Amino acid sequence: VVDTTNLTPRQLRRHLEETLLADRLSSQLLVSVESFGYRYGLPDEADIVLDTRFLPNPYWVPDLRPRSGLDEAVRRFVLERAEAEEFLVRVVGLIRFLAPLFVAEQKRRVVLALGCTGGRHRSVALAEELARRLKEDPTLVVRLCHRDADRSD
Repeated sequence: VVDTTNLTPRQLRRHLEETLLADRLSSQLLVSVESFGYRYGLPDEADIVLDTRFLPNPYWVPDLRPRSGLDEAVRRFVLERAEAEEFLVRVVGLIRFLAPLFVAEQKRRVVLALGCTGGRHRSVALAEELARRLKEDPTLVVRLCHRDADRSD
């Protein structure tokens, strides 16, 4: 029985995920990678927030502005920078370091939020690549979501 009186829909979803996946996650960590735009506020459920605004913004490239980080041209623009690669290597290392520590403390889920100004370009491209790399680790179950990628304002 779940008392939903004081739960928001997101909190209920999170509770159900953790409950239903508990057996599967006995030795694994569920890592939810979420891109977002700072313009729209921080994700409520974020455990770790990383700012990707240190990279040049594709928004200022006229051909890339209407596209998102799911588009190959935007993806290349963001990921071909040495700083992006170093960022990804370090974040993957951090999550691999933290995962067994979280599991040992019975924390089965961590929400890793990557933010940029509008949540359409840099954070999306980096979240996609980060999720791809994290999925290579069998001790992790990875979910991916782009909160603000479809916003146009």
